[in-house]
Amino acid sequence: MSSNNLPERAASTALATPRMDAFPGLVRLAATSWLRTAEWTVVAGVKGGRKVLSAATNPSSAKDLAAGVAQAGAIFGDLAKAVSSGVSLPQAVIQVSASLGSSNHQPVEAIAATAARRELQKQQSLREQGQALLARSRDVWNNEQGHPAYARILSEMAPDEGRVLMLLLKGGPQPAVDVRTGGAIGMVSSTLVAPGLNMIGPRAGVRYLDQVPSYLNNLFRLGLIWFSREQLSDPLEYQVVEAQPDVLAAMHSVRSHKVVRRSIHLTPFGEDFCRTCLVTEADDLAALPEHQAPQDLD
Repeated sequence: MSSNNLPERAASTALATPRMDAFPGLVRLAATSWLRTAEWTVVAGVKGGRKVLSAATNPSSAKDLAAGVAQAGAIFGDLAKAVSSGVSLPQAVIQVSASLGSSNHQPVEAIAATAARRELQKQQSLREQGQALLARSRDVWNNEQGHPAYARILSEMAPDEGRVLMLLLKGGPQPAVDVRTGGAIGMVSSTLVAPGLNMIGPRAGVRYLDQVPSYLNNLFRLGLIWFSREQLSDPLEYQVVEAQPDVLAAMHSVRSHKVVRRSIHLTPFGEDFCRTCLVTEADDLAALPEHQAPQDLD
């Protein structure tokens, strides 16, 4: 081994291995940093508590506190962004500290003004849309057909729900029954055993029979159907429903029972939706049965 390489090896060894006498200084530096951090945390906590108490009684203090919180959040965000990009934490602190003097963070007043300006623009846009709507209503040559919500409603419906609507449109209001506890106790306080049992699923030919309650809830949410407490005029409709296995099972699940007869109807909005979107040119719209207008939502 050449003696000329010994100085270089010694230098590289010195760079690769930290000096032992440097450890006490590093320990002192770490301890000092920890103590200062702890001191800052305690003082900041006390000051923060005082600021919160002051903000509760002084609007200007509340505004200053909000500004400080917003600025602190922005600073921590800058620190996190720098560290995630590969910069060491000490170097990130130095960079963020150096940029505080030229920070572009908006004060609370500027943020509030921007939000107010956007809200005003939104209101103006809605007002402009409303004026355009009224202008179309005054246009005698305007031949728009169908409610503008129909396109959205079609996108929020399942295929089986279209079958349910067609059943109600062509077959008329459908019977439904509630099974409740009966007997002498039921006359005073009746408990609901099974609500809204019906034959809409089989009659409409839906693919997923177990989803019929969800279908009806969605159609009600869309304003297309409503649930009436009134029963249909034909009692034979209920005799067929009450003979179904699920209704019989609900009746036999309690010692004594009673059956409350109800009905399910299309709303006027739902009728117009079906006539506009679901019927074909071959359907006879004049022969369709009538539905009651909503009187209650129970």
